[in-house]
Amino acid sequence: MPRGSSPKRERQYEHIKEGLRERGESEERAEEIAARTVNKERARHGESKTASRSSTHDISSARRGGLHSHSGAKGPTYDQLYNEARQRNIKGRSTMNKKQLEQALGR
Repeated sequence: MPRGSSPKRERQYEHIKEGLRERGESEERAEEIAARTVNKERARHGESKTASRSSTHDISSARRGGLHSHSGAKGPTYDQLYNEARQRNIKGRSTMNKKQLEQALGR
């Protein structure tokens, strides 16, 4: 957690981390996911100095978790894959579906 975060965000971080550990994630992976989730929430609520466009305009962490909770994690969204393909300058990305984007990105 970044220095200066609120007690609420500290509790949120610990809660997420403990939940992931109970579900069998490694300590390192649980810490990473919890930190990313809390940092995204901080950005969405204007509590951080900088925020990426995906942090402020993407689907919220809580909503995404709710969407994936019954069918397992499905990985990044199509838009996230498309943006990564654009950053890597992968040709033909505009006509690719999610599975094709995953293959082009080597996932």
